[in-house]
Amino acid sequence: MEPLIIDGKRISKEIKDELKEKVADYKKKGIEITLAVIQIGDDPASTVYVRNKKKACEYIGINSKSFELPGDTSEKELLELLERLNNDSSINGILVQLPVPDYIDPLKVINTISPSKDVDGFSPYSVGCLNLGEKGFLSCTPAGIVELLKRSDIEIDGKHCVIMGRSNIVGKPMASLMLNNNATVTITHSHTRNLKEICKTADILIVALGQKEFVTSEYVKEGAVVIDVGIHRDENNKLSGDVLYDDVAPHCSAITPVPGGVGPMTIAMLMYNCVEAVEI
Repeated sequence: MEPLIIDGKRISKEIKDELKEKVADYKKKGIEITLAVIQIGDDPASTVYVRNKKKACEYIGINSKSFELPGDTSEKELLELLERLNNDSSINGILVQLPVPDYIDPLKVINTISPSKDVDGFSPYSVGCLNLGEKGFLSCTPAGIVELLKRSDIEIDGKHCVIMGRSNIVGKPMASLMLNNNATVTITHSHTRNLKEICKTADILIVALGQKEFVTSEYVKEGAVVIDVGIHRDENNKLSGDVLYDDVAPHCSAITPVPGGVGPMTIAMLMYNCVEAVEI
């Protein structure tokens, strides 16, 4: 069976092009959209992510304001900057690139960002809205996965979705979003018994474990849809996911590659949230 290879690059560009038009319409009405991006220190991976976010802003016509803080910035200084940005009416969205240094409490950071500017969708308010099915900012990676499925004509309604991983950034919000789209949801994690058997019941298997090439064909039902959220870089700079792609792909009806699957969608949905911020 030749699976459908879900093209995250193409779909993310589709979304960004739609947003570009929307932003141009706002500009005609005199409305500018500005994202504040804060990075502490010079972690190379974070620098790449921040650069990609700025490029996406530029592409769709959003202003990005950069705050590149030294690695020894105190928690107090960071929280004071966030409060200033909360009170600045020219800023629509605030993003702090994670991870922050160990001495800074990430929860304090997330809780300080005004819910109306929380374009990452991490705040308790955003999470509460998601769980209640109310309008609010959606966590970017799970929202991107739903868009990948819908724009690839993969039905979610009534399907059994198994999620591997229960993080606050992917696993938990993913479960809520799939429930909101009428899937039947099972979350698995490191304490789950009979993991292979449970995964083999999935019509849609979403893998967000952070373990390189953990999922083999033994975990996958024939004809399932497999979404790989993992990203790992080896010593030769080659990227791979949480799924052993060549082993799993022949058994799927559809699968996301790494790279070029879920990754580009996270930034596209961040841009979507920035544009939504005008109305939230």
